[in-house]
Amino acid sequence: MKINRKTVEHIARLAALELSEEEVERFQNQLGRILEYIDKLQELDLSGVEPYQHRIPRKQLYREDQPEESCTVDACLQNAPEREDRYFKVPRVLGGET
Repeated sequence: MKINRKTVEHIARLAALELSEEEVERFQNQLGRILEYIDKLQELDLSGVEPYQHRIPRKQLYREDQPEESCTVDACLQNAPEREDRYFKVPRVLGGET
């Protein structure tokens, strides 16, 4: 499967990456080869192949959930770099400064 330049640029934009011309071409080639390999794998007849399972028995390592007292607002905020009243204060992400 061929992947075009526009698709590579779109993926880079989604990932917040700035790519050079050389990187766009290289990734276009590499991503195209990956998709071709996936297409090739799709052609395999796996109807007689059993799903993979671990051959070594494994013990469940998780503990049972048990309700516990949660911490107070002040305890949660004690290491906050900045706080405002009973809330964490963080830089604005949308809508500019402040």
